[in-house]
Amino acid sequence: MKLENIRAVLFDLDGTLVDTAPDLGYALNLQRERHGLPALAEAVIRPQASHGARGLLSVGFDLHPDHPRFAPMREEFLQLYADNICRHSGPFPGILDLLTELEARGLKWGVVTNKPARFTEPLMSILDLAERAACIVSGDTCPQPKPHPAPMLAAAELCGAAPTQCLYLGDAERDIQAASAASMPALVAAWGYLDATDQPHTWGAHGEIHHPIETLDYL
Repeated sequence: MKLENIRAVLFDLDGTLVDTAPDLGYALNLQRERHGLPALAEAVIRPQASHGARGLLSVGFDLHPDHPRFAPMREEFLQLYADNICRHSGPFPGILDLLTELEARGLKWGVVTNKPARFTEPLMSILDLAERAACIVSGDTCPQPKPHPAPMLAAAELCGAAPTQCLYLGDAERDIQAASAASMPALVAAWGYLDATDQPHTWGAHGEIHHPIETLDYL
């Protein structure tokens, strides 16, 4: 179903705009090697890639935030990832075509991610996307990350649009929750890092798409 008066399209970063799982997995396996553990298959790591260090340390070391080792292991992982930020990461197939078409239609686009700015900004620059984006709202741009609506509202303001005039694409339930809390229509990016337990049809999104170019069906 088409949406009226959309002026901007906003994207989650990991698992929606850019396939970062190969580099997140590379960093996690480097860390496992440091700690005498064998590498995990990408298929094991991939579903956790949208959940940041918390999800990755869970699958890699069975560590959770209340564990005393979590904080130092998180810092070690983040440094390894910073050192390997864009070895194999790149836009998902169809994303660049979609961005080009959005720009041709005079629509702004931007990023709203929970990834900290120390990773978001270099990655977007290396991929030559930073200058094209109307906004980049990182996980530490606002006091509260998604699923709080604050990052969504900040992005809409930076795009010069009302939240209802923005369309958000994300591959995690918190993405849709944040958009809903901001009164922003949202689509589930089903090409992202969903795992077998996810039930995106229950998240309350406006729709679910399986290829980036299908976004245009809603505009």
